Amino acid sequence: MENFLTLKTTLQHCLPYIRYFHISGDDILDKVEPYKKILDKQLWKDLKQHLISPNRTVKSIILPARSILIQELPVRSKESFSTIISEEHAAEISSWIDRKTTTYTSTNYQLILRGSKDGFSPQTFWNMCHGHAGTVVIIKVKGTDEILGGYNPLMWDNTKNGSGYMQTTDSFIFSLKNGNIQNSILSRVKKPEYALYYHKTYQNTIGPNFGVGHLYLRSYQSDFTIDNESGSGNYDNYENPIRTSGNFSIIDYEVFKVNKKTT
Repeated sequence: MENFLTLKTTLQHCLPYIRYFHISGDDILDKVEPYKKILDKQLWKDLKQHLISPNRTVKSIILPARSILIQELPVRSKESFSTIISEEHAAEISSWIDRKTTTYTSTNYQLILRGSKDGFSPQTFWNMCHGHAGTVVIIKVKGTDEILGGYNPLMWDNTKNGSGYMQTTDSFIFSLKNGNIQNSILSRVKKPEYALYYHKTYQNTIGPNFGVGHLYLRSYQSDFTIDNESGSGNYDNYENPIRTSGNFSIIDYEVFKVNKKTT
C-alpha cells in the first residue's frame, strides 16, 4: 500500500492528463486495473461503467481525444531544365548530334552556365566552360523570336593561343522553330579545319565562336546583353546561314553538356 501512495504522489501531476476514456477495454483491464489504487475512486467507478455502458454519462472529467496534425508538404513544382528551349527543342538538337532519329530527354542536358544566373561577361564563359566537351550553346536573341545555337564536340580551352582554329567534322550551328520562326534550320560544318575559333587574347570580348563569323557572342562592354556586337553571318565554313546577316544583342544564353544515351 505504501508503494502505491508513493507512486501516486510521484505521478500526481501526470494522472489528470491521461485520456482514460480513450483507452481500449483490454488495456484498461490489463494495464490500468493493476494500478487502480492510485486513481480516484470515482474515476475507477466511471471507467468500469464506461466499459459496460459507454454511452452513459460519467462524473469524471473527460479530456478530448488528441488531434493529430497532418502537415501537408507543398507540392514541389518541376523546375524547367532551361529558360530558353523546350523538351522538344532538346530532342531535336540531340537527334542532330547523333545524326539519328533517336532523341533524348532534358535529363541528358547538364547545365554548365546560364547568363542570367552566372553573368554575361565573355570571360565568364571561358572560365566556366573550360574543360567541358560535347556542349550545346543556346542563345535567345533580343527583340525577335530567334533561338540560335551551336554544338561543339570538342573541349572548350581557355589556354589556346596560336592560330586559334579548332578542327572537327561534328560541330553544327542552328536556328530553332519558335514563335514567328516557322522552321528549324540545321547548318553542319563544311570546312572542318575552321569549325571553331579559340584565342586566349580575345577572351575579354569574344565568347563562343563557331566558324569565325557564322555564329559568335561578342561584347566590347563585357556584357552580351548591352551592345549589339554578337552576330551570325553567311560565310562558307558552314553549310548555310541560320539567319540574315547582322549583329544582335541577347536576352539570355545557356551552355549545356549533352550526355549521350547508352543504348
